[in-house]
Amino acid sequence: MTEGRRLMPDIIDFIIPDWPQPSAVKALFTTRQGGVSAGKFDSLNLGMHVGDDPLAVLENRRRLGAQLPAKPLWLNQVHGTDVLVIDRDVEDATPPTADAVATALINRPCAVLVADCLPILFCDEAGTCIAAAHAGWRGLASGVIERTVAAMPVLPRDLMAWLGPAIGPSAFEVGQDVVDAFCRADVDVNATRAFAAIPQRDGKYLADIYALARQRLARAGVEKIYGGGFCTVTSDDQFFSYRRDGQTGRMAAVIWRE
Repeated sequence: MTEGRRLMPDIIDFIIPDWPQPSAVKALFTTRQGGVSAGKFDSLNLGMHVGDDPLAVLENRRRLGAQLPAKPLWLNQVHGTDVLVIDRDVEDATPPTADAVATALINRPCAVLVADCLPILFCDEAGTCIAAAHAGWRGLASGVIERTVAAMPVLPRDLMAWLGPAIGPSAFEVGQDVVDAFCRADVDVNATRAFAAIPQRDGKYLADIYALARQRLARAGVEKIYGGGFCTVTSDDQFFSYRRDGQTGRMAAVIWRE
């Protein structure tokens, strides 16, 4: 079974993750369709920091919010490893700086914004806790997965993870610095297998961010891993892509407990 897409009454288009999550855990990933933004941000841009009309972004977020039990607490993402743990109701007037968010609260959506970086959703098999992580290569290499797993109050073997749409392995060209960042730290999991040298382009490689994430998840003790197989760069009608377009919108991966 592949991930399913669903068009809702508010004309918001999103992907439903295909993973065996408990019934109390709900999740979705927005596409670029179904909003009111124009031009480079056409149409469901959810990023307030990318140069779009703020009123359009607010309407897009309202449309997303109509499908959720509450407004997400949007993060100020900086390609780091900080994890925000929400253990009480909080206001979202000033976005906290973090690249992952976790909670055990009911009806408290966790969300991250992406446009090529890898979104990872987590929950435990009993449905008692959830998390969402933003894993670009810098955050991935620095340990955002490990920090997120450690922030969840269950054993890693009780967790499952879903890898959402990100830049695919045929489009993610990187330099030697990226290869070195992983291969120096991940000798035990042989990270070199996630990189393919590009002929006639000295020092350039194609990176498989999904493979790198699976290696890190497995090393952190997470055995149940789902998703992957998308490419935000090559699906311009469905996904925003910073690598492809430069200035562009952002999509959201959201998870919550009912």
